[in-house]
Amino acid sequence: MSSIAVIDIGSNSIKVLVAARAGGDRLTARMLRTIEARIGAGLSQNPPRLAADSMARGVAAVAELAAEASTLNPDTTLVVATSAVRDAVNGVDFCAQVRAATGLTVRILSGQEEANLIGQGLLCDPLLGDLRDFYLFDLGGGSLEILSFRERKIVQSASLPLGCVRLTEKFLPDPTEPFEAGAGAAIAAHVHAVIADAHFSLVAQAAAIGTGGTLTVVRAVLGARSGLAAEQVPPRLEVAQLRDLLARIGPLPLTARKQVAGLPPARADVFPAALATLIAVADLGGFDAFQYSSYNLRWGLAAEALR
Repeated sequence: MSSIAVIDIGSNSIKVLVAARAGGDRLTARMLRTIEARIGAGLSQNPPRLAADSMARGVAAVAELAAEASTLNPDTTLVVATSAVRDAVNGVDFCAQVRAATGLTVRILSGQEEANLIGQGLLCDPLLGDLRDFYLFDLGGGSLEILSFRERKIVQSASLPLGCVRLTEKFLPDPTEPFEAGAGAAIAAHVHAVIADAHFSLVAQAAAIGTGGTLTVVRAVLGARSGLAAEQVPPRLEVAQLRDLLARIGPLPLTARKQVAGLPPARADVFPAALATLIAVADLGGFDAFQYSSYNLRWGLAAEALR
């Protein structure tokens, strides 16, 4: 194959990448697009279950992205689902609806597969080619993937139920209200406990790389405050900047949060919990910054298929 379309069904958003070979093992993006579908609402239920309207939004988003990607004539289209579909008792029903609507088969990734493919995707980032030892944190709506790299090889990985949709539902009874300090403390304690239970070792001597929608939004909000496009914001995001954003945005009710420049209204309810999660991770590992990368799961799947 010379090109592939990858559709990633996440808890918060559904994304597509059309990637092609660019010489050697390098890949280039021919198309990137995201639809905020929020199929993961309800992940904190026992048992987790996808709502009918959430599944309908997800199916419509996959169909739209697949149709748009097809205009570039990729050799194949790969569709994968992660935490929301993986954990939901009716996840298989959702996959059947996608197949009925689009003819595409959804591959449900295990947590370990998801983490390792995110790691492969990160290694495609040309700006990180000189890094040897580092950690990768990919925060989604349903899960947080953590990987440890030594000499650019994955030596430890974990997929943990710490996504921002899941934690918002767990710790914020009413997300339309301001995000209180108590909620932040509860999230931090929970994050520390879950990572400890996973026996994942963090040391501050290695760099911390961050991927996922939360840091993408952080760059957009910081850029809007400075009159810059998100891509013009330096990719090194200081933890102090995350604390400042939470201090500014957390006290706002949801209606006001939705008016914050650069913050997509569809993410305004889960953004404070997402910031609190990343701050908790940084505190646990002693990191003072996250180096942002846009290379994650879709790139890993494309690299694996085109290799």
